[in-house]
Amino acid sequence: MATPQEKLADALETLHQLQEKGRIAIRSEDLDRPQRELLLKHGFLRSVMKGWYIASPPESAQGESGIWYTAYWSFCAQYLADRFGDDWSLTPELSLALQTGNRTVPHQLLVRAAKAGNKPTGLLLGTSLFDTRAALPEASDLVVQDGLRLFSIPAALIAASPGYFDANRIDARAALGTIRDASELLERLLQKGQSVVAGRLAGAFRNIGRGRIADDILKTMDRAGYQVREVDPFTEKLANAMPLRERSPYAGRIRLMWEAMRGPIIERFPKAPGLPADVEAYLQRVQDVYVTDAYHSLSIEGYRVSADLIERVRTGVWNPDLDAADRELKNGLAARGYWLAYQAVLASVRKVVGGANPGEVADADHGDWYGEMFSPNVELGFVEAKDLAGYRSGQVYLSGALHVPLSPDAVRDAMPIFFELLSEETEAPVRVVLGHFIFVYIHPYMDGNGRTGRFLMNLMLAAGGYPWTVIPVERRKDYMAALEAASSEQNIAPFADFLAGLVESTLKGEATARLPSAG
Repeated sequence: MATPQEKLADALETLHQLQEKGRIAIRSEDLDRPQRELLLKHGFLRSVMKGWYIASPPESAQGESGIWYTAYWSFCAQYLADRFGDDWSLTPELSLALQTGNRTVPHQLLVRAAKAGNKPTGLLLGTSLFDTRAALPEASDLVVQDGLRLFSIPAALIAASPGYFDANRIDARAALGTIRDASELLERLLQKGQSVVAGRLAGAFRNIGRGRIADDILKTMDRAGYQVREVDPFTEKLANAMPLRERSPYAGRIRLMWEAMRGPIIERFPKAPGLPADVEAYLQRVQDVYVTDAYHSLSIEGYRVSADLIERVRTGVWNPDLDAADRELKNGLAARGYWLAYQAVLASVRKVVGGANPGEVADADHGDWYGEMFSPNVELGFVEAKDLAGYRSGQVYLSGALHVPLSPDAVRDAMPIFFELLSEETEAPVRVVLGHFIFVYIHPYMDGNGRTGRFLMNLMLAAGGYPWTVIPVERRKDYMAALEAASSEQNIAPFADFLAGLVESTLKGEATARLPSAG
């Protein structure tokens, strides 16, 4: 007779085989009852709804929300395929969000299906899906992305509700920016004689500076005998026209977010003091705050470091002990990497306080900061040097966050635009807030994004003559909540207020963060 340990091992092997096949949404019938009960008992399986589960590693540091939000889109895709086959899709509005890089987990997922029950289905953590009987996209208008059945962007723009455009300005404008010419829309508009929709889309294109597409829609509909009244579905004009040659919806999203968020930041942030007259004195103050900065920045990321460990790493007294406890070694390596990265950032700070363009410096140097941050891991063979070359090649998820960072391909479209905007920005507060926020929103690396984002923030502070500012670990909850509001709700105000308060305190000579007492 098998022992309890052997039974659990067998159940884990079955679960592993399911995961190897790409199964995220696990059905009751995928496991026999004793295996399922064992896995639930030991925390390896979590119930999402009756008869449906997700794997849940007990040792995971993500917590329940991190596990669920990481699995969310794949779970929904597999559950819906199992329930409805191919006869379902997400709504036009969700189709536009997902295809322009907005993968924020919705509180309620709206699903169209031929055999829908017109009722909600409860999921984990207050999320749900609601399936309704509504028109599905034609076969030629169907896009399948990561198992999710979506309307193509042209079909979704036509089918989207009138109020969608103004309520979801960034998603809508990013989608509009992918349309090359009116022909992508006109066949569909003419086929169903959609003159009202044609007028709305003409107004939307003119709003983003694509007047030629707007005119082509109006003229073609007129020649076909339709009377079209152009109506702008947005309540505000886009200040700067979207570039004609920029087809990537991800690059468009970053550009649109930047423009939308500038005003609220400028309203909230203290005026930039200007470049320091005494560069060496400024750089010395940056060096003097190192231990405090390292302690708080590493603690925010979950490392357990002391001022003593940071000091020993800085002075070269610390030597890695490969026989040390895993946690202790990771803490030491993180502290050593932070010291090396700090020196690289200090060199960048010297350039910007000397008058160099901060966006161009950040573009050129941020890869060096990242490389130094993880070079101790390379030296000990824990990480291969090639893994530090360039941006990530895999998907990342943020623990407890509804926001899901861009895909690896999207990162490569978004990062050049980010640095272009940073280089062209004339307002120091905008460079500070969006330099940090947009970087971590894109999340270009598998690890170290938060530390690099804070380095980037302080480089931008230096370029405006503000003092180096430490984000205290004691305010981690406020910090993360403000970032999440900006990421998931496109509301930059809480993050701008958060950073502005810290900078104002630092300008007054008040310490925003302190080291813990020795006792």
